[in-house]
Amino acid sequence: MTYDVIIIGAGLVGLGVASALQESQPELKLLVIDKESGPAVHQSGHNSNVVHSGIYYTPGSLKARLAKQGNITTYAFCQQHNLYYDRCGKVIVATNEKELKALENIYQRGIENGLEVIKMTEAELKVREPYVNGIAALLVPDAGIVNYPEIAAKHVEIIQSRGGEFVFGQAVTAINETDDTVTVTTSNNQFTGKWLINCAGLFSDRIAKMAGYDTGMKIVPFRGEYFMLNANKNYLVNHLIYPVPNPDFPFLGVHFTRMYNGHRDVGPNAVLAFKREGYKKSDINLKDLAEVLTYKGFWKIAGNYLGEGMAELRRSYSRKLFTANAQKLIPDLREADIHPGPAGVRAQALTREGKLVDDFHFVKGKRSLHVCNAPSPAATASIEIGREIVKEHFSL
Repeated sequence: MTYDVIIIGAGLVGLGVASALQESQPELKLLVIDKESGPAVHQSGHNSNVVHSGIYYTPGSLKARLAKQGNITTYAFCQQHNLYYDRCGKVIVATNEKELKALENIYQRGIENGLEVIKMTEAELKVREPYVNGIAALLVPDAGIVNYPEIAAKHVEIIQSRGGEFVFGQAVTAINETDDTVTVTTSNNQFTGKWLINCAGLFSDRIAKMAGYDTGMKIVPFRGEYFMLNANKNYLVNHLIYPVPNPDFPFLGVHFTRMYNGHRDVGPNAVLAFKREGYKKSDINLKDLAEVLTYKGFWKIAGNYLGEGMAELRRSYSRKLFTANAQKLIPDLREADIHPGPAGVRAQALTREGKLVDDFHFVKGKRSLHVCNAPSPAATASIEIGREIVKEHFSL
């Protein structure tokens, strides 16, 4: 049979797109292909499970707009389907005078993005998080925690109930796009559709290349490693605790997260992964690594962030240094209070010029659409990313 739409990738973005297509055209013949044995195996199942508010993102950007709306949508989805959610809010903490200006800038950005943001004094912060070291903070009430793998599983159930089909355990090996159809060849099958949407996350650039498109960017995998508080130290963290982001590094920095399972995560850091799905330090794929090390854009950005990048690498191999970094927020934390936790890999698009692609980015082909950059807050925004694609980029 010929499908109306074939989606590659059963992560949250792919599932959000599938849901949005079914909402707009319930009779659609829809197929979702994924090389893993089930949904949300990679980025969607290896993240902090935070529902973001959109406070950090450039006003007017897709990230700002879709994260804000996705925040509402995600909680509503959980409430509608009786899934776990906790709209507990988060604090962004300035630990010294030098960070106050940056904290104020974040506040102003939050206001520009139409968010509720509350300034907190040191005393007010202590009431909420008694063990946090901070001279001022922002409270973002809309931030919270969910269980994203649970959300993904519910999406699959709903999509199937509407007639959508899933093929798991089949990696895409070739794509042939003509003026009228797209044929997707997998490891043991072939499927034809009128349209293709590439939501392959860590492999989105390679899938686009298979279809014949040069996106001008490459996915560079950054591993985020977490530690977890020992259960007897959970009292140190009540909710979500974030630092003021380091202006010399393009990631948010180590923070504390109260998880849906009762654990308290500490992290993540951000280090180059030697494999696109490299969740362990020992994970190495020579093709993936060579692709990064021969990419001019990587060396340009590596030079820009060399100092902080090396510090992240040292902390990756030293629990003592990792703890010292986390102690800036919670001084009572000790090295013995944490133990290794899970890790995730962020699919970050990088241009040839050495620029991190800051916003969600889509590339449109003749019969295809390629989601080429959808890192955090894509989980929060996934339902709204799907609706955006259907509304702005995809007329059947």
